[in-house]
Formats: sequence, structure tokens, C-alpha cells
Amino acid sequence: MIKFLPRLLVFFIGVPAVAALILFLPHMNHLAVNILVIAASSMGAAEFAVMLKKKDFPVSVPEAAVLGSLSPIAMTLTVSFNLNGQITEALFIIGVSWLFVSEVIFRRGSFVPVIHRLAGGFSVMMYPGLFLIWIIKMSLCDNSEFVILLFMLTVMANDSIAWTMGTLFGRGNQGFFKASPNKSIAGFIGGLLASIAVCTAAAYFFPHIFAADQIPPLPSGILLGFFCGIAVVLGDLAESLVKRSCDIKDSGFIVPGRGGILDSTDSIALTAPVFYVLYRFFF
Repeated sequence: MIKFLPRLLVFFIGVPAVAALILFLPHMNHLAVNILVIAASSMGAAEFAVMLKKKDFPVSVPEAAVLGSLSPIAMTLTVSFNLNGQITEALFIIGVSWLFVSEVIFRRGSFVPVIHRLAGGFSVMMYPGLFLIWIIKMSLCDNSEFVILLFMLTVMANDSIAWTMGTLFGRGNQGFFKASPNKSIAGFIGGLLASIAVCTAAAYFFPHIFAADQIPPLPSGILLGFFCGIAVVLGDLAESLVKRSCDIKDSGFIVPGRGGILDSTDSIALTAPVFYVLYRFFF
């Protein structure tokens, strides 16, 4: 109950706000959404750096915020400003080069921490930014407003229904997932069915968007929902593994009832490439 009201408030404010960005600000291939992705990647990487520091992988928070934003910034420059697509690789190389060069120039004392800092730096460059850039890539799809909104609803419905079903019917069927013992089978099944229901409903009501040469709309919607539903759960469990290894409960405190940015984007991050690849493959 302590987290219920804040989560409910975030849901009823956050979901309409994100939907408004998608539907009413599609300009420059959803530049507003892309900026939101950049901010989430930067803040998530900063939270990740704090977690890594607890295990002696030292990356400063400002440094992590910059490194974590490189990939989404590069993808936004490509998608919204039509710059050369190779800028993604260029900025990534600049980030890697900084990690090496800064050690060469500024390292004083023992060389033992070097490999730890490099590993931490590479980690914040990849997670969550390198996963979230697939949301930016969705803006290039036909019917991009529909595609991005469907993706967000698929993830949010899974998360919300899983939490509700776990709260109501999870007692006695928890502990199956070692990474997160509080997760229940009831919550997993409820969330998976929610993702399938969202994608199936979308295919039923908008069959022209789901039109494919070989797979009819309804089966394709079911398959999309099923695999994305699995990815939502795995994304959540993967971040739980990292948090447990760092001996923390939440990645931060910025989102009421949920914790940090990583706690709110873990499922989104892992599901984004799965959704994008499957949607492009099927349709």
C-alpha cells in the first residue's frame, strides 16, 4: 500500500504525458520523444555508475551521464537532423577513446583500478542507452506514432498487470525467479497475457498496419505480444540481478513508488530492440 498510491499517480500522469508527446509532437521524427530517451539514458547511466562504484568499478556520475547519452544523442542527430548515420559509431569511439586517454594522462598511483574503471565506463556507455536507442529508431517506421505508442502500451500494460496480479494472487507462488524472489508466477502470467492482449487488440482494430505477406494480422499480433512480454520480464529480472549484486534495493529515488530511472526503464530497455526487430520482420 505504501507504494500503491505513488505508482498509481505516476501511471495516471506519466502515461498520458508520454502519449501526448508521441501523438501531438511528432515533429522532426519525434524529436521530443528522442530528447526524453536521451535524458533517461543519461540519468540511468548515472544511477548505474553509483551502483558500479559500490563494487569498485569507479566511474564518476557526471562522466557516466555524458557517456550514457552518447548513443541516443548520435541516433537523434541521425534520425531528427538527417546527419550521417556513422555518427553513432563516431561518438561511441570518442567515448571509448576518452576512457583510455584519460587513464593515460591522469592516472596517478596504482594501475590496478584501470581495468575496473574501463569496465565500468564501457558498461555505462551500453546500458541503458544502447538499448533505448531502438525507441528512437522506431520513429523511422511507417505509422511511427502508432508503433511507438503500441510499444509503450505493451510494456506498461505488462508491468502494471503483473504488479496487480502479483499483489492480489501472488501469495504462495513466489520465489520461482531467484533474481527477484518477490516476483510471482501469477504476476508473470498476468503480465504476459496483458502484452499479448495489447498487441492482439492492435492487430484486430488496425489490421492494415499489421498487414504482412505471410502472417495474418492476429497471429502476428499474438507473436509480437508474446515475445515482447517475455522480454519485459527478463529486462526487469536482469536489473534485479545487478541491484542484488550491488546490495541495493532501488537504483535511485527520483520516480515515486518505483525508485530510480533504471527501475522504470529496465523492462523498456530490453524490450525496445525485441519489439523493433520483430515489428520490422513481421510487417
